Amino acid sequence: MDAETPHPEDLFGYPRLIARALRGVAREVLGRVAGEGLPGEHHLYLSFRPDAEGVRVPGFLADRYPDEVTVILQNQFWDLEVDDDAFSVTLTFGGARQRLTVPFAALTAFADPAVGLGLRFEPPVAEEGADAMAGEAKADAGGDRAEIRRKSGGETESAEGGEGEGGEVVSIDRFRRD
Repeated sequence: MDAETPHPEDLFGYPRLIARALRGVAREVLGRVAGEGLPGEHHLYLSFRPDAEGVRVPGFLADRYPDEVTVILQNQFWDLEVDDDAFSVTLTFGGARQRLTVPFAALTAFADPAVGLGLRFEPPVAEEGADAMAGEAKADAGGDRAEIRRKSGGETESAEGGEGEGGEVVSIDRFRRD
């Protein structure tokens, strides 16, 4: 199909389904960490939009990082709780313990450097209706997009075919018809 040919209507909302499934990886890993702790050398980087619906973080954190906050779960975190929609954890900032609650829909990235895995999500597009309330974006509005990064040693080729540094990027956009 060329740019002039209209896309067939996506009645399934594939980009939204794929992004939700990839966010499910973060949900499942965090659930296991909540029950069993972090195994071996694993540590997790979690990035999210502090202004997304349902996010609860200390005001100073949202003020200092208004676009994206990244936290690391490694040695010192407490009371990690995970449910279907969000996770909550207590972390130390400036010597004081603070509680954070982050809906999975607010995640913009998830990484486990111990195995070279990284997931990157475009933040949901704010729209009216049930999808916006669930923190999901509609596919026809630029929707959720996710990338998978997996480090496999030195340099690798990116999904676009060029030389990349640190890992392969696989974008779900690559599988869309033009």
